Amino acid sequence: MFADRARIIIKSGKGGDGHVSFRREKFVAAGGPDGGDGGNGGDVIFEVDEGQNTLIKYRYARKFAATDGENGGKRRCHGRNGEDIILPVPEGTVIKDAATGKVIIDMSGEHRREVILKGGKGGKGNMNYATPTMQVPKYAQPGQPATELEVFLELKVIADVGLLGFPNVGKSTFLSRVSNAQPKIANYHFTTLQPNLGVVDIEDCGGFVIADIPGLIEGASEGAGLGYEFLRHVERTRYMIHIVDAASTEGRDPIEDIYTINAELAKYNADLEKRPQVIAANKIDVIYKEEGAEDPVERLKAEFEPKGIKVFPISAATGEGIRPLLFYVKEELDKIPKDTYVFAQEFFPEDMLAREELPYTVEYSAKEKAYILEGPKIEKMLGYTNLDSEKGFSFFQRFLKESGILDALEEAGIQEGDTVRMYGHVFDYYK
Repeated sequence: MFADRARIIIKSGKGGDGHVSFRREKFVAAGGPDGGDGGNGGDVIFEVDEGQNTLIKYRYARKFAATDGENGGKRRCHGRNGEDIILPVPEGTVIKDAATGKVIIDMSGEHRREVILKGGKGGKGNMNYATPTMQVPKYAQPGQPATELEVFLELKVIADVGLLGFPNVGKSTFLSRVSNAQPKIANYHFTTLQPNLGVVDIEDCGGFVIADIPGLIEGASEGAGLGYEFLRHVERTRYMIHIVDAASTEGRDPIEDIYTINAELAKYNADLEKRPQVIAANKIDVIYKEEGAEDPVERLKAEFEPKGIKVFPISAATGEGIRPLLFYVKEELDKIPKDTYVFAQEFFPEDMLAREELPYTVEYSAKEKAYILEGPKIEKMLGYTNLDSEKGFSFFQRFLKESGILDALEEAGIQEGDTVRMYGHVFDYYK
């Protein structure tokens, strides 16, 4: 079975709790606090696995969780960190938030290994809270909770060239002849129920990856037939070979077929309408030419070549005309940038922190001449954020804005250049 979609639940590990204990040794009358820190929870990581080409693994298991961090112990023992869970996926898998449909990450291009959910940070033991005025702290910090998220996995095939066409026009036969792929071939509609990938090798000029996109029908962009399942695989191709039945063996007009499928592509994704393509007029070996009748290949050329779409007469069954077509496609591909189309991130799992209704306070300290931010909402955000990275600092700024904290600071009277302190971090405020 080919599986190119799956819906799963992922969960990071909870941070271990900090420990409360005091040093107890012979001849030590009043040992200080020695409660250790909790370990960090494990992360949820997605990683590209070159050996996989389907999402079948995620059809039969629904929930994947990293392990929790271990609680801290006495004698300053640090709890063990939780183990990460690594989820292998084929290249080209797009991970989306199931609730909104927004893209979290596209496992393509440079995205080979990505942390999707960060484990909860371990809580600090009471040894961290000893001060000259508080020498026996009887409290410790709890570990941060786990984060759970339902995600939708969608595989979008990565290929240089996509084969388009109605069912039964000869795409699978063409692919088997020009590449190393071995698709199932039969003479009935929807034989191909999965995209088949093959590598085309052309002597002295390299090659390219080609995908047989299963047959489309009118209404595919609205989900008719298996439309959505098939159209998603066209999105990454740089070039398209549109195969038509020039012999009209099933009574359809090849010109009408081309316009129909191109219209479906445009409805599904407007960018696909601009994607370059060439027409392969297939089954020329069975064209029956009546005396005085118009040559169907010439009809196709007269209709589309003035529009800049070249037409090649071919026979996938006999191999006639295929070599010139492949050389032309390779020349055209060399003119197109090789960058893989990667879907931009639209959903940031850490943004869920901004929506949590956790308390925080904003106070001005005349003694420190700074605005002090405290509370579980602030502490939790800092535990999930690496402020030393550009991405982490960008999230930090977005968090302050979307959670209403910036508005609270302005209501408290903050001005540009004023100092903000939060749990050891110091910032100057600027709009």
